[in-house]
Amino acid sequence: MKKQFAVIGIGRFGYSLATKLYQLGFDVIAIDNNEKIVQKIADLVTYSVQADASDIDVLKTIGLKNVDCVIISIGSDLNASLMATLNAKELEISEVFAKAPNEQHAKVLYKIGADKVFLPERDMGRRLAHNIVSTNILDMIELDPDHSVIEINAFSGWHDKDLRRLDLRAKYGINVIAIKRGTEIIISPKPTEQILTKDVMVVIGNNKSLAAIQKAEG
Repeated sequence: MKKQFAVIGIGRFGYSLATKLYQLGFDVIAIDNNEKIVQKIADLVTYSVQADASDIDVLKTIGLKNVDCVIISIGSDLNASLMATLNAKELEISEVFAKAPNEQHAKVLYKIGADKVFLPERDMGRRLAHNIVSTNILDMIELDPDHSVIEINAFSGWHDKDLRRLDLRAKYGINVIAIKRGTEIIISPKPTEQILTKDVMVVIGNNKSLAAIQKAEG
């Protein structure tokens, strides 16, 4: 059975998230209190509905308790965001994610039960900073304040060497979890796997270690 999502708050972030999840083949309910926005996204999700997410009875009526995951993407209205999060928890939805505009908002969302809080502007800023200082970094996903997963073009000093010889775990404290080679993805590569010129490495580690490798190899 396909996982069912509900996205509450269809601004730019919520719109992009809801439509992408639907494109990936999931059932998606888009919820917003603006009728024009609801109509705009109607054909791009499973269904859309105009509703006040601060009213738990309304959420019950539209069947929100039947979804597997709710993402609250109301960023600017703190009270509306908190009420929507509280209502989702009250409905005992398995996963409740929320968007926050700042760290203070995020702390409050965590305190009232949000399972995961996103700070898109902060995360994008950090990702951009890494991309600016190192042209090798293609993408970055922050797992927590101290650890990240990055996609990085294999440095020239790594070419034609296997992972055992590079010994990146001992040198930098990072782990290679995958190698992208054209259309092929090598998951959990063996120590004997040789790094080729156009390989993209997917590595996980402490942010300080990831920064150190950029300085040393870049």
